Amino acid sequence: METDSKVKLLKTQALIKAILVLVIIVLVNFISVRVFTRFDLTKGNIYTLSEASKNLMRNLDDKLIVKCFFTEDLPAPYNSNRRAVLDLLNDYRAYSKGNLQFEFISPEGEKGEKEAQQSGVPPVEVQVVKEDKFEVKKAYMGMIMMYEDKKEVLPVIQNIASLEYDVSSAIKKLITKTKKRIGYTTGHGELSLPEQRRVYQDIITRYTVVPVDLSSNDGAIPQDLAALLIIAPKNKFSDTAKYKIDQYIMQGGRVAFLINKIDASLEAKGPYERPMARPLNTGLEDLMENYGVRVNEDIVRDRQCASISVVQQQGGFQIQTQIPFPYLPNITNVEKSNPIVKDLKGIIFYFVSSLDTTLASSKGLKIEVLAKSSKYSGRQQGFLLINPFYQYTREDFLESGIPIAAIVSGSFQSFYADSGNGTRAFTSSISRSPETMIIVVGDGDFMMDELTGNPSNAIFFTNIIDYLADDAGLITIRSKNVTPPPLEQLSEGTTKVLKYANILLPPFIIIIYGIIRWRRRVIYKRAIEKQI
Repeated sequence: METDSKVKLLKTQALIKAILVLVIIVLVNFISVRVFTRFDLTKGNIYTLSEASKNLMRNLDDKLIVKCFFTEDLPAPYNSNRRAVLDLLNDYRAYSKGNLQFEFISPEGEKGEKEAQQSGVPPVEVQVVKEDKFEVKKAYMGMIMMYEDKKEVLPVIQNIASLEYDVSSAIKKLITKTKKRIGYTTGHGELSLPEQRRVYQDIITRYTVVPVDLSSNDGAIPQDLAALLIIAPKNKFSDTAKYKIDQYIMQGGRVAFLINKIDASLEAKGPYERPMARPLNTGLEDLMENYGVRVNEDIVRDRQCASISVVQQQGGFQIQTQIPFPYLPNITNVEKSNPIVKDLKGIIFYFVSSLDTTLASSKGLKIEVLAKSSKYSGRQQGFLLINPFYQYTREDFLESGIPIAAIVSGSFQSFYADSGNGTRAFTSSISRSPETMIIVVGDGDFMMDELTGNPSNAIFFTNIIDYLADDAGLITIRSKNVTPPPLEQLSEGTTKVLKYANILLPPFIIIIYGIIRWRRRVIYKRAIEKQI
């Protein structure tokens, strides 16, 4: 009887446990459906929706309809794109308060394909392996978004790394009533922004970009500009132009000074000349010094650098090789607390000059250095004959953390506020600005198409614009999933230690392990012999 009662008790306990597990499972599913959360253990939270994207969803005041045209049963790596889009849209919907609705459509047959193409999603050709043969298959991988009477199209979704930024940018365009205006100066040999297609095409989707010609006395800076860009001028600004820039800042305007203090190029000016570097006088030097920062007349070199292609003669052949070039520093030493640069890895600058950041404090201004050289760097001052084959020594890289990009913020005093000494041509109508900011970079070429093959360069430039235009939200999205950081530069001594450690340490560990095993067997054997 006692045994039967124990068996019944065990059965009852097992049943109760099973019911409890079932109840817990049901409750967890019930809560998970109604309470959205996600655990993201990646370093940059790359699988978590950014706060800017969440705010876009919270600010929807009408239905946002999303149609995704995706061909089913696509081969790798395209088969993961549909899942990534589905996961992302589920995240958006969780914060939209029911205002986001989406559906997936597989364009099948003539009617389905016609609907996709009329919506703006074209077919693309993908390679598939079928029966051990390569075949070309027509596929659709696009998305359309409709809000009120506007529509945005992502015709082909292939780059999953930038998917959140692409979707949030499109949504932002749909819900934004008017675009902010961004100006860029012309008339002084500046870099032509519209010719830099990679960055320009991104900017014009979110801003109205206008040229500001300051080469004549009639030119004016529109006061409705969210920011003004001065990009790599080669000719000197007149006093009239400088006065207009000054008064724009005095009215709270924000300016990016992207300045080449040294005119340098890897290309020779003529067939019998060698490439060389020459100082430039933009006329903006005293203006920037008044605002708390100076672009020095030098070029920063860095052991952590990009490579260039050179042609070398070997025997009767010309061979193209890649060699490191220290005057193209690959900057990873950035300010981790600032959204402009905190997630960027490897900004490549082109003959960048250093900044003197000691002037700001005496003027009551705050300065924040955005980017510095590595711990193995140096500067070249004066005349420089550019020679890619120059043999650098340790003495060329004795400096560390040279500033090359900075933000200056605060209330600026006008450059023309004390013009009573007769050295300045104008009397300031506004002598002090409200709280505003300027950004200064000792290189005006880093956003060129030739250098924006490195994704961080383009992102750095567009982040500067967004930051000045008070649109910092998209910065946090754009900076996700950029290229991996370059390997940290090590000293020669550390390199040798690691090299020989990799060679000698593994066999040494195996030998020690073998000795330990041998000694244990000997001790064990002796113990058995004693027992016998």
